[in-house]
Amino acid sequence: MQADSNDVTLRGAVGILANPRAGGDVRRLAARASSSTLESKRNQVTRVAVGARAAGIEKVFIARDPLRVAVAALENLSLELDVEVLDVGAQHNADDTRRATEAMRAAGCGSLVVLGGDGTNRIVARAWPEAFLVPVSTGTNNVFPRMIEATLAGAAAGLVAAGRLDGAEVASKAKQIRLRRADGSQDIALIDVGLFVDDIIGNLMPVEPAKIRSVVLARAEPAAVGLSPIGGLLEPAGEDDDFGVVVTCTAHEGGGRPLLVPISPGLYRTVHVAGARRVALGEPIPLCGPGILAFDGDREIELGPDEEVVLRIERAGPNVISVERALSLAAQRGLYLDRGPFHDGHGILPECC
Repeated sequence: MQADSNDVTLRGAVGILANPRAGGDVRRLAARASSSTLESKRNQVTRVAVGARAAGIEKVFIARDPLRVAVAALENLSLELDVEVLDVGAQHNADDTRRATEAMRAAGCGSLVVLGGDGTNRIVARAWPEAFLVPVSTGTNNVFPRMIEATLAGAAAGLVAAGRLDGAEVASKAKQIRLRRADGSQDIALIDVGLFVDDIIGNLMPVEPAKIRSVVLARAEPAAVGLSPIGGLLEPAGEDDDFGVVVTCTAHEGGGRPLLVPISPGLYRTVHVAGARRVALGEPIPLCGPGILAFDGDREIELGPDEEVVLRIERAGPNVISVERALSLAAQRGLYLDRGPFHDGHGILPECC
């Protein structure tokens, strides 16, 4: 596994990051997004640990959170696995994920399994750009994480962290959107940056189409919900494509071509599109205020009148482990043959099950 020169990875250690807030915001009322309960997250954490142990992992790191999602999932698990709980001073806000990621990086985790949505993974990517991770969907408008069985996510992450597979042969560098302001400050998004008018920072409601002015997409996926399909239904750009998409939108009275888009789960709205085009990696994309900038769905920055920012789509995101590729290689190389106490298929079954 290739790692940044500043990183010290611990062979046999996987970090499990579970966002207890993912999949539970107001969009369950404003649209038809499904809920991810605390109990379902705990069950996923347990399955990640089981999969990682079967892959050869001897230690996992989890973070203490106010709702005890990860701690409760593993505290009574009958498994020959060293579980280290990191106390990061969690306060039940988005910064908990940053602190947990930084702590797992400092502890030397070889890989991460992230249970959350696009926003959670964005925080992880900002805190540890070189991480090898398996993103598992538990959020709302998810494009970056996938709906994948948690046991298999743990297995793939475990095979890499244990050194039984080289991360470079089973992971791909993700695209991201890098934003630079006039004062030199920067930020990133993994999937999309939207410029909205007449909106407010922190708003979690699905965006009203008439308020969308520009959308910059690292991935324009037709089979997604949120901002990504605004480009994906016109000019698709997948995770492996070395280009992105920029879409310009107007209010209804401003004209534009009407496009029916799943703006949130179970919620279609008509967006009026003035234009959509591909952009090469590294090409500067200027956006000008006034308006609110949303990063992977989170409205975070207010631009003043005539304030300009420059965005670029780069292949500089985290290293995303392909579960299918990892387990296919494990099969080809017989990595699950003669696994000692696991050979009979019963060695890692929790007593409670």
